[in-house]
Formats: sequence, structure tokens, C-alpha cells
Amino acid sequence: MADNGKVHPGGSGGAYTINLENFSKRLKVFYDHWKEHKTDLWGSSDAIAIATPPPSEDLRYLKSSALDIWLLGYEFPETIIVFMHKQIHFLCSQKKANLIGTLKKAADEAVGADIVLHVKAKNGDGADLMDDILHAVRNQSKSDNPVVGHIAKEAPEGKLLETWADKLSGSSVQLTDVTNGFSELFAVKDSTEITCVKKASYLTSSVMKNFVVPKLEKVIDEEKKVSHSTLMDETEKVILDPLKVKVKLKAENVDICYPPVFQSGGKFDLKPGASSNDDHLYYDSASVIICAIGSRYGSYCSNVARTFLIDATPTQSKAYETLLKAQEAAISALKPGNQMSAVYQAAVAVVEKNAPELLPHLTKSAGTGIGLEFRESGLNLNSKNDRQIKEGMIFNVSLGLHNVQAETTNEKTRQFSLLLADTVLVREKSPEQEILTAPCSKAIKDVAYSFNEDEDDVPAVKVESKPVEVVPTKATLRSDNQEMSKEELRRQHQAELARQKNEETARRLAGGGSGSGDGRGPARASNELIAYKNVNDVPYARELVIQVDQKNEAVLLPIYGSMVPFHVSTVKSVTSHQDNRTCTIRIFFNVPGMPFSNDNKLNSQGAIYLKEITFRSKDTRHSSEVVQQIKTLRRQVASRESERAERATLVTQEKLQLANNRMKMMRLSDVWIRPAFGGRGRKLTGNLEAHFNGFRYSTSRADERVDIMYGNIKHAFFQPAEKEMITLLHFHLHNHIMVGNKKTKDVQFYVEVMDVVQTLGGSRRSALDPDEIEEEQRERDRKNRINMDFQNFVNKVNDHWSQPQFKGLDLEFDVPLRELGFHGVPYKASAFIIPTSTCLVELIETPFLVVSLSEIEIVNLERVGFGTKNFDMAIVFKDFKKDVLRIDSIPSTSLDAIKEWLDTTDLKYYESRLNLNWRPILKTIIDDPQKFIDDGGWEFLNMEASDSETEETEESDQGYEPSDAEPESESEDDDSDSESLVESDEDDEEDSEEDSEEEKGKTWEELEREASNADRENGAESDSEEERRRRKVKTFGKSRAPERSSFKGAPPSKKPKFR
Repeated sequence: MADNGKVHPGGSGGAYTINLENFSKRLKVFYDHWKEHKTDLWGSSDAIAIATPPPSEDLRYLKSSALDIWLLGYEFPETIIVFMHKQIHFLCSQKKANLIGTLKKAADEAVGADIVLHVKAKNGDGADLMDDILHAVRNQSKSDNPVVGHIAKEAPEGKLLETWADKLSGSSVQLTDVTNGFSELFAVKDSTEITCVKKASYLTSSVMKNFVVPKLEKVIDEEKKVSHSTLMDETEKVILDPLKVKVKLKAENVDICYPPVFQSGGKFDLKPGASSNDDHLYYDSASVIICAIGSRYGSYCSNVARTFLIDATPTQSKAYETLLKAQEAAISALKPGNQMSAVYQAAVAVVEKNAPELLPHLTKSAGTGIGLEFRESGLNLNSKNDRQIKEGMIFNVSLGLHNVQAETTNEKTRQFSLLLADTVLVREKSPEQEILTAPCSKAIKDVAYSFNEDEDDVPAVKVESKPVEVVPTKATLRSDNQEMSKEELRRQHQAELARQKNEETARRLAGGGSGSGDGRGPARASNELIAYKNVNDVPYARELVIQVDQKNEAVLLPIYGSMVPFHVSTVKSVTSHQDNRTCTIRIFFNVPGMPFSNDNKLNSQGAIYLKEITFRSKDTRHSSEVVQQIKTLRRQVASRESERAERATLVTQEKLQLANNRMKMMRLSDVWIRPAFGGRGRKLTGNLEAHFNGFRYSTSRADERVDIMYGNIKHAFFQPAEKEMITLLHFHLHNHIMVGNKKTKDVQFYVEVMDVVQTLGGSRRSALDPDEIEEEQRERDRKNRINMDFQNFVNKVNDHWSQPQFKGLDLEFDVPLRELGFHGVPYKASAFIIPTSTCLVELIETPFLVVSLSEIEIVNLERVGFGTKNFDMAIVFKDFKKDVLRIDSIPSTSLDAIKEWLDTTDLKYYESRLNLNWRPILKTIIDDPQKFIDDGGWEFLNMEASDSETEETEESDQGYEPSDAEPESESEDDDSDSESLVESDEDDEEDSEEDSEEEKGKTWEELEREASNADRENGAESDSEEERRRRKVKTFGKSRAPERSSFKGAPPSKKPKFR
């Protein structure tokens, strides 16, 4: 399927493909709409002529280009299309005609119209061909004066279109404007269009939230001088490279809607065509900053605008709150059946009620429709538009206050303007419309900044993931935290993760005795879930507010002056609704007859069940955080219980239900399978088909068939070929299946994207060789075609999996994040290992590597130190009976990126200078879990904590007199940290004079001599060789003394090699 993009078909026809299904469906919609509204919207036209101008470097939105993209998937510049009831005429170049020729059958089947191609000569004006088209129009309309619809506002550009305009005006045809018809046609979006707008909106809000806001905060906090145009350029670069804000969209499908707009310093323009000037960003007291950005995905637009207040005056605060309420009212009025004027009137009513003095400053429109055009004509949300709103329409709801007077004398703050804009999808069934740019907050607490330290009521900024910490105010800015280096921020987050991980591990070990497969201990019935064993365990609450206890998986609700705990598993659902300044939270509970409840055990006499409870709060920030925490905790517990139930009983392979005639067949042809079928015969390719409840792969041989049930799929991956030789689909299963005579949990289907070619004679060909260039182009085309075939199959399967019956399986194809990948040796050979959103995978080389992030306990990065070229990664699973997975020889250049990835995925990692022998460590934990918990859990791996403990131990042991020589030699080892880097054992014995005040001035030779004498007196063999080796390791700073560990299995299994 061809993406809706900026690409113009200029190469060979084979380089592009038009989605025939999309073309047929939309052509029929177009013709049906034309027939139904011929008189009122299409000007009683007998034919409709659309002329697309040549390409331009300027950003512009044309109805003709929109029609090309909507119908064909691409913009066709310098092309004339004439639609008639029985024919569709195309006047274009030969290359475009080759591509359009593939549509003839589809057009005939969809609307019974024949496609007639008129190929223009390269340097000709096409005048004779235009005469043929106009003659055909007269014949079909059976009139000498047929009515031809056209887009009146689009002036002809270029020789071809000017000639066409002259032909139309000079002929006997009657011209009528059909702009309103196309406006109505494009207004309601189908599912494909909505998906494109959603992706564009996600990119737009991500850029605003993750780049623009932190950038502004940093500039203000560091008091930098940055111009509006510089901010515009930097923001545009981020939009065009979505990975910079961690958005997984291909850059070639993305573009800007308009150059990003930054305004401040009293000069504001709220018109859609506004631009950023070269003035510096102004952020003194009482200043206002307006930011507006828009991005496109697949040519579909989205928009968001936010206003930021610096030390806002009462007038500015009141104006912003009024504007926010007005915009929310406008969005609420976007309901199917309402007139578009009602949206603007709803906003006006709010302003009249709350601040009538601001009414003259209110913008004259509440926004416009948005889609392939940034401003869709005829869909203005103003007071005069009486067109009806329909489900599936998408609007840019933009509302502003222009040139409001402020109570300041500063010329740059005397007048201010405010602007808020969001992209909103109209829904029929949902009580509220879907705000697609909602992730970018516009609450006053998130946009108002204060530098006045004397104020007590400074709005607070939301702090994610640390609800127990003191909330910093906007006076310090979020960028104060950014002053710390990434490493320091990471260290703080890791410290918090360490605490949570140790608590989680302690709970698991205490509950199950030893690590279990799902890491959660034995299963419990839902009615046996207990939040707290007694009243004393309930945490003390200073305030009567809703609280979430992550540790005990409980929700604490204030009821009649007391905090009443409920286990999160008793919560069925939780919803929140904001109205003006209050937020309403409704919590529904599981009662007999509901899912996840055991009716036999719940229905006990005398029991009272709470079905629903409602709270109202003025603290909307806390309310939204609590709702999100409850949902997240409930999802985690439900996932855990579901996983436990699955593991409790073996899942038998259900029978495959083949697709019927109503379900369109989804098939990938000529793909290979890994592991391959056995047998001596020649390996064959086969077809992969998606049926109602599973996949079936089969070859031409009757005995070569594999069924994979959707319910047995744990992870599904799609990896397109970029630098590899294959494009693949990979399924990691819950339970083993048989492929031929092999038992496997990993099944892969792939196609080689490059043919194996051997040059006869072995001579090296020139890069300029025409045959070589043609061969490379052929390989690129083949790779793109295969990737597109796989992508289409994946999209169809994802749509199938989105049906209600599969929601419990939580299935979706995951695409590896190549930019986060690193090289390593997971088994015997080096491979490129790539993270995904849920796993760590290597899917090219066998054996495959698929590690679920949810099953990882901790990660230990080993052999980490200065001067080493590579390091190792040890992955410890929650199931302690499972062997630790080692990935060796990872280049040290990947260390920071891996740390950042582990930290962002909330995985606790440690670093050590040596490889650890994990089997005895895990055995020790399983044998005595209580000792492991009492000794601090995983903190024995913490190098920094261990080093500080070593220093404290040395200070506290100064007065200790050992009874034999060996402990004395151990303390000697601990004092050798500051020695210089030495290679030989003799130097170790000599170079030690500066080291030990604790040994009262004795040199290493004297101490060695005493130790040797003591050994001889005790009849023991001298262990000086081992002691020297340990001392040497300590000297090089590569490890901590193993004796510091609480576990007998802790000594390293590998000796470091020093060079």
C-alpha cells in the first residue's frame, strides 16, 4: 500500500503502487456523494474537472492536491482529471499514465466508469488532447453546453494548466464552482484517515511536551538570549526527525503543517498565517509566550498551541482561566447533530459569564476543520456557519484573546494575547470528544511559571513516578532538575528502583519461598486477596485524600472520616471527569455476578457489598494522578493474576477455525520458516495465512503444516530489512509447539530481500557500470516491495487483533528499535541485539534471543571499568531457578546508551568490575531467602555502597587485634586502594610505603614477613600467591573484595586479563 506522502511519481511506474482497495472504496464514495448532492453541492455539474499544478517548494494546501492524495495516495502534479458518469479522463505524462493504467479494472467494478488515458508529449501543451476530452464531455452529457465543475479559487499555474483554462473559457461549457462539494466530501474521515491524524497529533503533542516546553524552561532558567526564529528552526528539525522525541514514525512520512510559531514581547499575531520574527524570546515578569506547532503524517495535519505565563498578573491569570473554560466548552459542543455555530456560541457564553470585558478581544472563530488541508473550507467554527457536525469530522479547535490590556507600564507587557488550540475528533458514542493532542497539558499549573519567591501560592509542577517526594514549584522550573547530569538523574532513579526491587523481591520470596516462574509466588483466589492483615498495618494518613499503596496493592479511600483500604483487585473500573475547577472520580467495585468474582464464596449471608463510590475534588492534579495510579496498579495485578492462571494449567492447542467468506483472507506468499521442516527433500517456501483464531503455514507438501494459535502467542515481532538480508515475522510462544520433529517456542517466517548473485570471472565491477546501477536499483525495489507486503499483512492482522474477542490476549506486532541496538555475544557468535517496547531480541542469527522485560529481576553490567574495550551483561530473571542469561563482549561505547535504556524501562542495573559466578549466588538466595532480605537484598552488588561500607569497617576495626594471620592479611588487602598501577608481584610487595596509617607505620615487607612466620607457626601453607593476586586486583580497581559479599557463591568465576 502506498503511503499518503509528499512523493511525486516521477520514476518508473513500478516504483509506486496505488492501494486498489482504497481507490475503489473512495471512488464509490465520491460518485455516490456527487449523485446524491448534485444540485445543492456539486452545482448540477455533468462533469468535474480537476487540474493539479506543478510541484512547489512552498507550503500550500490545494483542493486538487488533496483529491489526488485522498483518491490515489499520491499528489499527481501537472495532471488533469475529468470525472464523468461513464468515463474518467486523465491527461498526464507517460510515466504517470503507466501507474494510473493499473486502476482501470478497479474503476469499472466500483462505479462502472472507464479510465481513458491521454498521454501528453514531453514538450507539448496538450491542446489537441484537451479538445478530445471536451468533445467526450459534450457527448456524454448530450448537450452542447454541458456544466463542468471546477475549483474556482485555484489559479492555473504552468503551461499545461493555463492552456486548459483557456480551453474551458473559450468553449461552450458552463463552469460552476464545486469547492463546497469537495469540502463536504473530505469532511468526514474514514478509519485510515483518522489513524493518520492520530499519529500526526501524537507527534505534535510529543514535540510540544518533550522538546518545546523543556527547551523554553532551559532558556528561561539559564537566562539565554534566543530568537523566535531560532526556536522555530530547532523545533522544525525535531518534527522532521521524530526519533528525537522518541516517536516511532518514519521520517519520510512526516512533514510540518507550517513553520512553528513562537511569539513574545508584546507582538502577537493570532491569525493562522502568523510567523516567528527575529526578536529575542522575552520572559521578564508579566510576560506571555505563545507557541504553536503543527505536523503532518501521510499528508494529514494536526495542530496544537499553548500559552505560557511568566509571573502572571491577576488579569492574565483570570484571562487564561476564562479562555481555558471557553475552549473546553467549545470542545464539549462538538457533538454530532449540532450546528458549527453552536461551538463558537458555547465559547462566547463562557466569556460573557466569567469575564464579559474580554469579549471584544475574543477571536471571531473557534477553529476550522482539519485533515488533508490545514484549514478545510466551509468548516469554520464561527457564529454564522449553520452546517451540521457529523461523526468522524476532525477540527482544529483554536481560540484566543487578542491585545488584552495588562496592569503594567512596560511596553513589552502592557498588551498580551493568549492562544489555545487542540486537534479534536468528533465521536458519536463517547460522552466526551476525543482530544488527540491531550497529552500536552494546558492546565494553568503546568503553563504558569513564577520567579517571585515571596509568593506562597506558587503553582506546583507535576512530578511523575515519585509521589512521596516534595513537589517542586514552578519557581524553580522543571529545568532545575535538568541542571544535574544525566548520570546523576539516572543514579537517583536507580536508587529508587533498588528500593522498590528489594521490596518486591522480599515480598515474592516471603510469599513463595523461592523464585517462581512468574516471580509472584503461589496463586490466590480473588476473594482471598487481603490488603492488610490487621489495622496496625494500614499506613498513617495525614490528610483524608485518596491514596494508592503500591507496596500492598491497596487503594485507601476516605469514608466518613476514616481511611478504608480496598485491595486493587476488588476495583472493577475507575473513571474521572473534570468540570470547571472540580474533578469527579467514580470507582466501581466487583460484586457477585461481576467478572473476577467467585459468586459461591462472595455470596455469604450478612455480607454488604460496595458497588460504586464517587468523590469530588478541587485538586484536579492529584485526582488525575490517583486515577492513573489505580489503573496502572490494577493492570499490573490483573496481568500478574492472568499470567499465574495461565501457568497453573497447561494450555492445549485449540483447533484452528478457518476463515470463511465473510472474513477477507490475509496471506503472505512464498515465505520460509525457521526452524525448517526435517527430511532430505529440497526445502520449499510456503504461505502464511491468518485465520479467525490463528495462523497456518503450509507448503505444497501435505505433511509440512504448522498452526499457531493467537492465544499461544506471547510476543509478535515484525522486523523489516534495513541492513539485513531478510524481512521477518517472529512469534515467541507461551507453550512449545512442534515444527516438523522439532519442539520450539520460537517460530519465524522470512523472505530474503536480495538474490544471491555470483559474478563470473570474479572481477570487480565499476560503481558506474550501468548494469551494476540497474542491479542495485532492482535490489532496492525488491526490498521495498517485500517490506511493504509484510507491512500490509501486519496492519491487517493488527486490525483483526483489535476485535473485542482478542482484547484479553493483548496482541500487537512489535517493531525492534534499531537505534537502541548494540552488538554482543548472547550465545557463541556476535550478533546485533535490539530492544523493543516489551523485549530484548536478536532475530537474525540462531538460536534466537527473546527476553521479556517483565521477567527480568535485575541486570548486572560486568567487567565495567576504565580502559576496557568491552563489557558483559548478566540478566537475572525473577525465576531464580532459571539460569542467568549472559551477553558477552558488548563494546564499551554502548555502555551509556544501554544504561539509559535500562533506566527508561525501569529496570534496576548494577555494575561490577568482575564477572560473578551466579549459580551459587542464586542457590544461596533460594536456600536462605530471609538472610538475603536481611542483608539488604541486591545491594551487595552496589559498588558505591560497598566501597563506603569498606571505609566504615576499616575505621571501626582499628582497635581489633586478630588472633591469627589470615584476617590480618585480609585487612591489608583493604588498604591497598591507592597504590599505583603495577604489573609484577614483586612490585606489589615493595610499592606500599605510603599506604597504611592503620598498621602503625609498618611496611609491606614487615607485614608479609609476620604473616609468613605466622603461617609457618600454624603449620599452614603460605597463601601469599593468592593474596598477591587479590591485592593486585584491588590495586587495579577492577573488583571489590569478594569477602564483602554475604554469599559464599559470590567470588568471580573469571579472572580479569590486564594489559
